[in-house]
Amino acid sequence: MSADAWADLQKAAGPVSRETFERLQAFEQLFLKWNRSINLAAPSTLDDVWRRHILDSAQLARIAPAATRWVDLGSGGGFPGLVLGFLLAERPGALIDLVESNRKKASFLQSVIGQFDLPARVLAKRIDDSYALVSAPEIVTARALAALPDLLNLAAPWLTKGARALFHKGRDYRAEVEESTHRWAFDLVEHSSMTDPLGVILEITDLRPAKQQ
Repeated sequence: MSADAWADLQKAAGPVSRETFERLQAFEQLFLKWNRSINLAAPSTLDDVWRRHILDSAQLARIAPAATRWVDLGSGGGFPGLVLGFLLAERPGALIDLVESNRKKASFLQSVIGQFDLPARVLAKRIDDSYALVSAPEIVTARALAALPDLLNLAAPWLTKGARALFHKGRDYRAEVEESTHRWAFDLVEHSSMTDPLGVILEITDLRPAKQQ
C-alpha cells in the first residue's frame, strides 16, 4: 500500500481517521481472501482494489457529508455499501442497509459487518421485498447494478418521498439519463468521478413521474 493511500482516501471521502484508514486496509485483504472462493468482483479489477473499488466507493461520503441514513441496493461485494459502513462509523447514529439477494454475498457482507462492528445491516432480500424494511433513507446508492431507468424504478419508493440517489455510472450515462426521462422527471447533478476519468456520480433528487405529452 502506497504511503499516499491515506491522503488519497481523505481526498476522496473527506476527513478520515487513521483508525478508519487502517480498518479499510484490513477489509481490503479480507475481501481478497473471500474473493478466492466467492466471485465478488471482476478479475480485471483485482490488481487495484484500493483505487477501483474502495476509493471509488468512498467518494460518496464527500458528496453527502452530513447524511446518516443510507441504503445500498445490490451490495454484492460491498461496494459502495461496506466502504460507506466503515466511513459512517465516524458519524454518530449512522446506519446503512445493504440489500443483497445472493445468499453467499450476503453472508460475506454480514461477516465483515460483524468482524468490524460496522453500523450496517444486511437485508438478504430482493430490492422490491425490502421497501417496508427501510424507512425514510436520506441516500440511496447503487454501483454496477442496472441501467439508470431500471435503477430509478427500483428506488422510486424512496426517491419519490424525498430520498436522494447517488448512482455510479460510466461513459454511457447520458444515454441512460435520456432514456430515463421517458418515464421520470428529476433534478440532476453530475459529479465527476475522482477515480475514473470517464465515470460520474449521478445525484438525483425530486423524482416524480414525467408529464405525458
